[in-house]
Amino acid sequence: MPELPEVETVVRLLRPSLIGHTITGTEVYWVRSIVPPEPHLFAGRLCDQVILDMGRRGKWVVVTLDGGDTLLIHLRMSGRLMLEPAAHTAGERHLRVRFLLDDGRTLSFIDPRKFGRLVLTNRPDEVLGSLGPEPLGADFTVTHFRELLAHRRGRIKTLLLDQTFIAGMGNIYTDEALWRAGIHPLREANSLTSTESEHLYQAIRAVLSEAIAGGGTTLADQSYRQPDGRLGEFADALAVYGKAGKPCLHCGTIIERLRLGQRSSYYCPVCQKF
Repeated sequence: MPELPEVETVVRLLRPSLIGHTITGTEVYWVRSIVPPEPHLFAGRLCDQVILDMGRRGKWVVVTLDGGDTLLIHLRMSGRLMLEPAAHTAGERHLRVRFLLDDGRTLSFIDPRKFGRLVLTNRPDEVLGSLGPEPLGADFTVTHFRELLAHRRGRIKTLLLDQTFIAGMGNIYTDEALWRAGIHPLREANSLTSTESEHLYQAIRAVLSEAIAGGGTTLADQSYRQPDGRLGEFADALAVYGKAGKPCLHCGTIIERLRLGQRSSYYCPVCQKF
């Protein structure tokens, strides 16, 4: 579930506490969380590396290390990163990987559904290179967005979920942005007018920025929490996602749900005419 705002929140909260600290040991409790190298090589390479920086690319957490490696972490559906005192054992049941730090603290990767992945590589572009532009990046302009749409066919909802088209968008914020822009999720991407494209561009950037300010979105299953345990507050601001059967905040029409591929899409049939 974690999308761009959730991953950005995690990075912003953890970065100040991790930069400059050394990883003194790594404990792997679920080997499938680790993408090659093998777990023992993974742990060995990480030992004594200093964390130089922590950032985000799309839905990936990017940890830059002084030995030339980059640790990439994808939270997938239920992954969480928690910075804890050494003696703390909360979340042990779903603990998959734990990093020991030089000051006695631990960075724990907790993942109940076991879909999250950690990659240690000295060539991060091999993993991240295919990602599309960052929707909040300064170089992602409305002109650029119009150009991307003009050359792509297919439904706009499906396209926005394509990480090679735009990095970081997921089901929640795609539905919210389409609703704000008044665009039906089944519209063909290249059918959007110049004005509709601009409205969608502005809606994407606005909803992502607001969600980051709210610490992300924690849904009813509470699979996402901020690293300090707090819930993401943007759930209170959702207008359509998960709101099937409830009135549209704009026109009062009942929100509907449709299936698009493997996902549910929520929309207002009046505000978002097909």
